[in-house]
Amino acid sequence: MAFFKDADEVNEYIGGVFRAAAEHPESGKKLAAANVTMQVYYTDPESKLTIHLKEPKVEVIPGGDDENADVKLWMSADTADKFWRGEYNLAIGLAKGKVKAKGPASKILKLVPATKPLFPMYRDLVAEKDAATA
Repeated sequence: MAFFKDADEVNEYIGGVFRAAAEHPESGKKLAAANVTMQVYYTDPESKLTIHLKEPKVEVIPGGDDENADVKLWMSADTADKFWRGEYNLAIGLAKGKVKAKGPASKILKLVPATKPLFPMYRDLVAEKDAATA
């Protein structure tokens, strides 16, 4: 069974960690300085997020569809959940085809180190949901 029940939950938790990142003193600046727009398409449940990693800050648009996004990613929402928990290697996912990318995925892979300080924030975000599903 999928961890998220619907697109609203994907936005609440996955989008939420990006929104929280905007306020993180270390990661927020690095992510905003990337100057990348990322479109992410999730399955199980079907949902999408447009994430602008551009100055002055990170912006998340739930359900958006930016045909001009620098990078487009396709993955299951459960894969994203595992990534944000620190349990999934995005580079290996791309190499094995579990995560598909269009555009220079190297731009996103360069940002992975900046996301690591956000993993505890994400685990805090989902802690109540984890307890309810345990």
